[in-house]
This record gives sequence, C-alpha cells and structure tokens, in this order.
Amino acid sequence: MPSPFPGMDPYLEHPELWAGVHHWLITLLAEELVPHLRPKYRVAVKVRMVQTAGDSAVLVGIPNVAVRTAPNADGQPLRWPSRASLRLSPTLTEPAATPVAVTLPMPEVVRQGYLEIREVATGAVVTAIEVLSPVNKRAGEGRRAYEAKRLQVLGSGTHLVEIDLLRAGSPLPILQGDVTSDYRILISRCDRRPQADLYAFNLSQSVPPWSVPLASGDPEPVVDLKCLLDRLYDRGGYDLVIDYRQPPPPPELSAGDRQWLSSLLKSEP
Repeated sequence: MPSPFPGMDPYLEHPELWAGVHHWLITLLAEELVPHLRPKYRVAVKVRMVQTAGDSAVLVGIPNVAVRTAPNADGQPLRWPSRASLRLSPTLTEPAATPVAVTLPMPEVVRQGYLEIREVATGAVVTAIEVLSPVNKRAGEGRRAYEAKRLQVLGSGTHLVEIDLLRAGSPLPILQGDVTSDYRILISRCDRRPQADLYAFNLSQSVPPWSVPLASGDPEPVVDLKCLLDRLYDRGGYDLVIDYRQPPPPPELSAGDRQWLSSLLKSEP
C-alpha cells in the first residue's frame, strides 16, 4: 500500500527507520534505471563506510581492506603483555573525589549506499547519485568529508544528482539562491556548472519528477521518485510500524503544517 502523503512521508525520516529507507531507495533507483540505460551504461551500487561517534562522523572509506597485526622485528606478531607480567605500583592512594557517572560517545560504523552510472565501454563515471543521510547534514567530520567529495565531483566531468529527503540538519551549500524548503533534489550537469537545477518542495507538495543527466545527445530517463517512495513503503511494510497518531520526528512542524497534517491523517480510513 502507498504512504498517505502526497509527497515525502516525514515519518520515514525517523532515525530507527531511515537506514532501511535509504537502502530501499538506493536499490529501487538502481532497479528503475538499469533497463533504461542498457547497453551503453551500467548502474553501479557503491558503498562507503562512515564512522560516527556522538554528533560527529568521519568518513573511513570503502570497505575493501582487512586490518592485520603489525609484526615485531623478529617477524612475530605483536602481542599484549599478559596480566601476570605487569608490575603494579605498591603505592595506592584514595581518589580525590567521588566519581561522577558519565556517558561516552561510542563509535558506530554506518554503511552508506550511493549510485554511479558508468559508461560500459570506458568505465568512466558519467553520473553520481547521492541520497543524503543525517551524517551528511549535521555539523562534524562526516559533513566535511561529504562536502569534500561533493566538491571533487563538481570539479570533474561527472554529473551530480543529490537527493535530500530529510528536514533535519543544514542543507548543503548553494550560491545565489536563498531557497527555503523541506526537501530538495539538486541536478548539477557538468557542462552547465556553476549553474544547476534545484527542485525544492515542501511537506504538503508532491515530489517533482526529474531526469537523469547523461552524455550529450543520449535520451535521459525520467525518475518518478514518488512512485519509488510508495514502492519502498509497501515493500518495507512501513504501514505496520509507523504510528500516525504520534507527531513525526523532529524538527517540529510549523502551525500550518501541523494543521495540514491533522486534516490529511483524519481523512485516511
């Protein structure tokens, strides 16, 4: 069944659901594009790993390496000393104060999927398609790492499609455009830079269709993102886990959006 929302469903932005939503959307985008791009192009599903801790995140790279223990000078692996071999100081002092219970930021590795459209004959990356996650939009090393990658793409001959379906966090930077909206789809064609097309839409609006930029002269497939969102909503069984009696996740809606939301959900059977 489809989501009750005409566009993006804000309940899918919940932190406990977003990782699955992101995975489904990347997969469905690839499935949708492959038949329209063959045989000249192929769609590569790529994965990078982001290590997060608290409110910060750092890009740790593509998961294609193994960590091994460095050897000693004699060629044997380094080993931690046994507890019996450690000599403890015989002098112990009382702590200066009563300890306070604290919580430490624990590292967590997040896998992020994205798409590359590659020319089969040359292997060249023609278009990169990114679906933003919270680590891309909040302050910290994760955002800085993504912005660095973004600038690298913008300085290359690769088109960029950037899909932002998250109201939380700060939008990625653009120039000469004071655009305020809940959601965004950015289409940056390499031959038109620094100009780009920005599809900005709000909670109560439908998701605009957009075409995937390819090499000059090639027909460009049109993506109906709302159709894909409804498909992932159904396949993921999100109607079984979302409680629409509760408010959507932060940020808090405006008074007008709250009224619209209440009317929309009351009209649902």
